[in-house]
Amino acid sequence: QVQLVESGGGSVQAGGSLRLSCVASGYTDSCNFMAWFRQAPGKEREGVAGINTGAGRTFYGDSVKGRFTISQDNAKNTVYLQMNELKPEDTGMYYCAAARWVPYLNRWWLPFTMDYWGKGTLVTISS
Repeated sequence: QVQLVESGGGSVQAGGSLRLSCVASGYTDSCNFMAWFRQAPGKEREGVAGINTGAGRTFYGDSVKGRFTISQDNAKNTVYLQMNELKPEDTGMYYCAAARWVPYLNRWWLPFTMDYWGKGTLVTISS
């Protein structure tokens, strides 16, 4: 079992920045991929960013590419999401997720690819 706890959400104006953190515990070595997803009210959950923990290769959704950066600190079992130039469209509940194995990396952004989920942290961006 892997437990994921997110933090760092809040309310900021458009153009601002936030840094989200996800601390993993349990059998952390069992997962080779971690990601951030978000879900706005009335919308489907979507992949925001992902990282292959072994190689450090990163992946981003088209809507956040160039603005968000995912990174990891293996010593702290923590994954971060640095969010810059935030837009109102970025508003939503942000979830940390982990997968034991992603057989097709081009499908990382599909929620059912993930095996473990945090409870989420709310991000609200005002105009």
